[in-house]
Amino acid sequence: MGLKNKLHNFKEKNKDKKWLPGFNALFTFLYTPNETTHGGTHIKAADDLKRTMNTVILALVPCLIFGMFNAGYQHYLALGEIESAHGFLGASFWTLDNLWIGALTVLPLVAVSYGVGLAVEFIFAVIKGHEVEEGYLVTGMLVPLIVPVDIPLWMLAVAVIFGVVIGKEVFGGTGMNILNPALTIRAFLFFAYPTWMSGDKVWVHGAVERDQAIAAGQNLDAISGETLLGAYAQNSSLAGIDYWDMFWGIIPGSVGETSKFLIIIGALFLIFTKIGSWRIMLSTVIGALVMGLIFNGVVDAGWIGDTSKFYGLMSVPFWQHLIIGSILFGAVYMATDPVTAAQTNKGKWIYGFLIGFISIMIRVFNPAYPEGVFLAILLMNVFAPTIDHYVVQANVKKRMKRIKVKTA
Repeated sequence: MGLKNKLHNFKEKNKDKKWLPGFNALFTFLYTPNETTHGGTHIKAADDLKRTMNTVILALVPCLIFGMFNAGYQHYLALGEIESAHGFLGASFWTLDNLWIGALTVLPLVAVSYGVGLAVEFIFAVIKGHEVEEGYLVTGMLVPLIVPVDIPLWMLAVAVIFGVVIGKEVFGGTGMNILNPALTIRAFLFFAYPTWMSGDKVWVHGAVERDQAIAAGQNLDAISGETLLGAYAQNSSLAGIDYWDMFWGIIPGSVGETSKFLIIIGALFLIFTKIGSWRIMLSTVIGALVMGLIFNGVVDAGWIGDTSKFYGLMSVPFWQHLIIGSILFGAVYMATDPVTAAQTNKGKWIYGFLIGFISIMIRVFNPAYPEGVFLAILLMNVFAPTIDHYVVQANVKKRMKRIKVKTA
């Protein structure tokens, strides 16, 4: 008798136990269940929730690996121990030293995210007596990619517990939540621990500790981990910043959000596998560009001077908004969440456009936190059902008019 059959028999003997959902989760992760349906007509397909989640994870893995290299690269660059890579294939970027530093800082974030999140899922499955859902598989990968590299692990653990419980389980679990769990975790971190989620010392590994040592009077060089958005918001000079470095992702930022090149590759992969909605991705980009064009028009018309605190981000060429922040990451991996996004085709266009439009608006009008994509997505998560409702009602009214015309 094979191991699979032994485990199946063990499951059958203990089917009344409260801990069985936890065992079933491990069993179905390793093996295809032995249960089959009986009677009626059934559609056979190779895809299921677990395979769908794994497909998204595959699209995120390149961003994770690149984020490890970038974490080490930004660390040594800030120390002045290496020269700028100047390009995606720069010799000083793809080194084992960079990967080692990145792995030491990023992998613990992944371990805490999955360990704490899945533990909460298992606890709720046992308490409620339902099977463990696979929805956290993607959330567990997204969370480490949208936080600063040096965020304390205990803060991340607290935020994950809050996000899974308040963002999903209180609504009934996977498929019932109205807010994206990963964004709920990010929002909790920002509002609960703002100094660890913004500022100019949080995006480079070791910058916070070195800054504290400097304050204590130790003889160390100061290090700035300021993001490009932060520099624009403060009207700082960006002399020497290469646009291609912004595109490739060789800049400070959250772990997995900097490389626009890899995000685009991931978007094409999700579209090809029919997992991500191209309508939401495209409309989000269009909305961001439209808002950027409006702000550029305001500056060109002279309605706002260079002394204004809003001038820096308003004057950014509209297309640069796509490569200096996390708008693309949000459009590809967050806004397309099939549970919290709009479901109708027309609703997806409206939903995505408003996300991009509002993201740039928040980015410009909130210089203290010049990144609005995650707040915009959470806002539109709430309004997605309303958008679908009015789209459906509009279609119903059109069809009713057609019926009246035919019967007249």
